This record gives sequence, structure tokens and C-alpha cells, in this order.
Amino acid sequence: MSTVLVVEDTLSELELISNYLRESGYAVIIATDAKEALTKAIDQKPDAVVTDVVMPGMSGFELCRKLKNDPITGKVPIIICSSKSQEIDRFWGIKQGADVYVTKPFTREQLVRAVKSVMA
Repeated sequence: MSTVLVVEDTLSELELISNYLRESGYAVIIATDAKEALTKAIDQKPDAVVTDVVMPGMSGFELCRKLKNDPITGKVPIIICSSKSQEIDRFWGIKQGADVYVTKPFTREQLVRAVKSVMA
């Protein structure tokens, strides 16, 4: 079973994303901020990361950079899942190391397809 680390500071969104992934057969690790996510990514080595962008402390963009620059987590695919939907946001997310950029609101199918695409 593949494991996905979900990083989201809004609890309702965290629950929604986690449920969609669990129902699709993934094991889920949760983190409510980027600092916690960094620790969990290094300790638990997920197969993919789904992260929000706008979070207190460290943004999802900064989290992407840190994960991609760490030898332990550098190859872990990252899906940004954000309400920031401008083309510049998508461009910046990919430039920071995200493999896929999904905008909110999203469907279960869009999220699961994004996760499957980075694990193929």
C-alpha cells in the first residue's frame, strides 16, 4: 500500500483529502503545518506528498523547496493542492519542485488521478 503525506492547516480540507485518499486505497499520514510535514517526511518516508500553499509559518512552496533539496526526500513526488489558481501560482509551484498542481475546489477523481500520476 502506498503512503501519502497530507499537509493542510484547514481541518475540514485535511479530513476531506485524507478520506478521498484512504477510500482510494492509500495509507495517509497527516501534518497540519509545513514544519511538522518536514519531520514526518524524513522519518516516515511517504511515497508522495499532497500540500496546501497558504499555511502559517512556512508556505507549501517553501516546503516543496526543502523537500526537493533534502537527499532523503528529494525524489518524493509533490502535489500542490491550493486555492491559489492563477497561472503564476501554478508556474511558481512547479518551479519550486511540485510535480502536479491541483486547484481547489477539486473532485475526488482529480485528486486521486494526480496522486496516481506521480506514482506511476
